[in-house]
Parts: sequence; C-alpha cells; structure tokens
Amino acid sequence: MKKTAYVLFGLLCWAGLYAQDTFGITYGPYLQQTGESETTVMWTTDRDAVAWVELAPDDNTHFYARARPRYYQSIGGRRHIGTVHAVRLNGLQKGTNYRYRIYSTEVSSFEDFNVAYGKTAASDVYQSRPNSFTTFDNEKTSIRFTVVNDVHEKNDLLADLLGDVDTRSPDFIVFNGDMCTNMQTREQVFDGFMKQSIERFASNIPFFYARGNHETRGRLAFDYLKYFPSPTGEPYYTFRCGPVFFVVLDGAEDKPDSDIEYHGLGNYDPYREEETRWLESVVESEEFRNAPYRIAILHIPPSGDSWHGLLEVKRLFLPVLNRARIDLMLSGHLHRHIYYPAGEADCSFPLLINSDVHALDIDVDMQRISLTVRDREQKVFKTLQFPRK
Repeated sequence: MKKTAYVLFGLLCWAGLYAQDTFGITYGPYLQQTGESETTVMWTTDRDAVAWVELAPDDNTHFYARARPRYYQSIGGRRHIGTVHAVRLNGLQKGTNYRYRIYSTEVSSFEDFNVAYGKTAASDVYQSRPNSFTTFDNEKTSIRFTVVNDVHEKNDLLADLLGDVDTRSPDFIVFNGDMCTNMQTREQVFDGFMKQSIERFASNIPFFYARGNHETRGRLAFDYLKYFPSPTGEPYYTFRCGPVFFVVLDGAEDKPDSDIEYHGLGNYDPYREEETRWLESVVESEEFRNAPYRIAILHIPPSGDSWHGLLEVKRLFLPVLNRARIDLMLSGHLHRHIYYPAGEADCSFPLLINSDVHALDIDVDMQRISLTVRDREQKVFKTLQFPRK
C-alpha cells in the first residue's frame, strides 16, 4: 500500500514539474488597429515572456530565405515582459500584403537586471502557411466589411454569422458590442468568442471592436484596452479605410451609475460627457469633413428605448451627429432588427439596429453604400442602399 502511495506521489510530482516546465502561446495571434502604414499583432502566453514579430513581404520567397526584421513590444524603450503581447508594426506600405510570424521567449526570473530566459514558442512557418495581412489604402474607391453584435459567447451562433468569411474577403470585421456576457476571466472571453474568431479570420483579417455595455462588466473589464487597444487609449476612436471615415463610439452602460448592478463602480455619466467633447472635435476635423463617407458605429442606439444609457446617448451624441452629415449609423443592443430611414427617430441619418441573429455585409464604393442583412443560414433578410450625398 505504501509503495503504491509513493508511486502515485511521484507521478503527481512529475506531472506538476512537467506542467511548470511547459510554456506556450495560449491564444492568438489576432490583428488590431490596422491602418495604411501600421497594424498591431496581439497574442497571449501562459507565462511571462518577451515578444516580437518577424515580418516578411508576401512574395515568392520562403519565409526562411533570409533573416526577417524583428519588431519588439517595448514600453519606454524597454522590451515588455508579460502574458498579453501587443507588437506594433509601423512604417509599412499602404495597400500591401505582408506575412508574419510571432515569437515569445519565457522570462523565468527577473531580479534587478539579472534576467533568466526559458523556452521559446513561435508560430509555425515550416509546415504551415505563415499568417498574413494587408494594410489599408485610403485611396481605394471601394471596401467591404461585415458586422456582428450581441453574440454573448454563443460560438455556434458566431460561426454561423461569420459564414464563409474567406469567400467574402472583407477588409475587416466589426464587433459591435456584447460579444460576451461579461469579462470575468481571460479564458471566458477567449473561449467565448475570440478563439472562434482567431480560427476563422482574426489572424489574417483585422477586427474593430465597439464596446458594448456587457464588456464593462467583470474583473477583466478593467483590462479591456489591454486586449483590444485603440489609438485614443479609450474605447472610443476613429479609423479610415478606403473612402469611409469611421467613428466608433462607446455608450458604456445602460442603467444609472447608482444602479446596484455596478456595485458602486459606475462613473459612466461623466465619461460620456468627456466622450462628447472628443466627438465634437472629431466632426470638426478635416479628415472627417473631407471623407467621401462617414459611418458611426455605436452599440447602444440613440433611440428606441427609455433606459438611462439610451437617453444619455441620445441627449449627448445625437445633436453632434445630426449636424455632422453622417451617412449611416450601425447599432445593436436591442436584440431585434429595426431600421429607421433618415429623418425618423430624431436622426438626420439612417439608423440600422442589427439583431443578435443577423450579420451585416456592407459594400461601399464611390456611388453608394450597399447593405445586406443575412441570417445565420446565410439567407438574405433585407437589402438597403444609400446613395452618396
């Protein structure tokens, strides 16, 4: 009996040591903040590491043909150590295809300036095709993108809504809020919708995230921008792709800050006030005013309900957007499809509130915005067109 116990104890110790000795990439890579001359490559590891990306042109050479330039994640001139890795690639050519490989080397100990390194993990470019991406070109006269929202960690629903994303070849995907029910742990967020996204498209096609009210909930919500960074350092931001200037807004929570559900942590009213001041500066900018099209993306729509968050969005954002010549607003949140033509629901622009069981495929050229609403069986539910003003 004692011998059996010793054997079991030894096996458990060996298993524990083996588990401690493993090191690897847990989730990723996925692309964020893509523009004409830059993109950010994101991934996570199971232990602290330094990280870098090897970049290669998308030509006929093998990835191993020569040493590829390395891009490191650094903060204040020092290479970053952590488990969430965000490597910014700058100085790229617009409208250009690139291949890339991710690397992480474990930092097993760090005392003063004595650093000990462990194992290295990297994406495979020997047996597998390297990941790739294409930078944006703002001189392009047409783009295509897909929008989904309110998935709430339903992987089967997300898979159906994405459909054959490779065949459609969108320039990017938009997650318009409430992709998860809350952000309590990294595993919940990634297993809930990010892992599916990475497997389907996100390693090669970027996505832009409009924070929903459910992404404000849970302990990991404090680290939202660590996993989904933005150029402003806030969940609201802008980007340009082809002929469209996009304004991504954040309606934050839908109930008063004093609500018991926020446990005394809600401070969204002053946050939306600050965001409104930022929005006012955006719509006055030359980049906004000179763009052929302007599309606003906002999870909580500025109409259709009497809850506090919607009333605040309507009170603060709507007056600014109504005088800004917005061509289209895309929202979610209500879990049902509603379309308001320009001039209805107090909006001077068309407002499409997408349901939780439909996806939007949007094509923009110099003549019009063409929008197709399809269900999870890929059947067309509705089509809309908005001629250029």
